[in-house]
Amino acid sequence: MSVRPWRDIVRRQSRQIMVGNVPVGGDAPVTVQTMTNTPTADAKATIDQIRRCEEVGVDIIRVSCPDVESTAAMKQIVRAARVPIVADIHFHYKRALEAADAGAACLRINPGNIGSSERVAEVVRAAKANGCSIRIGVNAGSLEKDLLEKYGEPCPEALVESALDHIKILQDHDFHEYKVAVKASDQFLAVAAYQQLAEAVDCPLHLGITEAGGARAGTVKSAIGIGSLLWFGIGDTIRVSLSAEPEEEVRVGFEILKALGIRNRGVRVVSCPSCARQGFDVIRTVQALEERLGHIRTPMSLSVLGCVVNGPGEARETDIGLTGGGNGKHMVYLSGVTDHHVQDADMIDHIVKLVEAKAAEIEAAAAAVPVAAE
Repeated sequence: MSVRPWRDIVRRQSRQIMVGNVPVGGDAPVTVQTMTNTPTADAKATIDQIRRCEEVGVDIIRVSCPDVESTAAMKQIVRAARVPIVADIHFHYKRALEAADAGAACLRINPGNIGSSERVAEVVRAAKANGCSIRIGVNAGSLEKDLLEKYGEPCPEALVESALDHIKILQDHDFHEYKVAVKASDQFLAVAAYQQLAEAVDCPLHLGITEAGGARAGTVKSAIGIGSLLWFGIGDTIRVSLSAEPEEEVRVGFEILKALGIRNRGVRVVSCPSCARQGFDVIRTVQALEERLGHIRTPMSLSVLGCVVNGPGEARETDIGLTGGGNGKHMVYLSGVTDHHVQDADMIDHIVKLVEAKAAEIEAAAAAVPVAAE
């Protein structure tokens, strides 16, 4: 039993599907996705962007396929990528067929927008033949005309009805390897729709607050919307939609998961907002440390506090702690215990070395644990 039950998140039980070699749903980790913004036909530029996203830990990447030139580049892109590629398809069913044949791990479509039943059947056959899953992507900004006439405006019930209609089309074609999103730029609308959909279906849910805005405003909106749903236990994979580079979406996505204790990847920094008591420039120090420690993937914690008011207390709860002192001399804590002092001039380099050494120690200890026989 958890010693801190108020932190426990009881996750919704969804069935699991595969997106390439990445499991989504069930007891699999919540995955972080993003989407490229380069012209897909420019394979080199797209692959370069995918590589930058892979470096910050992305699990799945979506690539838009609006034309035949884009799907023609997909084979090269899929071959170069280290993570599964989702082909984003709108209306043109032939692009879905081409993307599936090119090796896409998943097709993002709305079956009702593909056209006739036979066209949907062709897409389903291509998905089955190539081992593709499908993501149904419902969006408040592109709801079907009949639903807008029925409900008068985008609302949770309209988004859910649209999703269920698309699901039925796939089920009628005996296809069940799908996940669903019901996105909106209004986080309240999105959260309500996902809550209703979670009660109606057992498939994995892809979370997102669409058109969330720029890096600052979009991060806040996404953290509120996606974070609320994850806290309720809803969500199997996420994308933070920002008017920013894709790798920034990935970083924010992992920060949301980290804040909720869902995926502890990299260094969790606990730092104060700073005040006149600070013994060093907390803001610039944290900025420098976050930049220089971005390559660390081992879960660990670092506290950076400007003075002794809260510093010792926070340091007791983190792997490494730094608390500001007087005369440019600051206290370093290791595993919650006071250990030694460090001077201003050496502080950032010193903390980086300590974190890297701690990460190596944790990784070595994990590697030494024998794997239980099956």
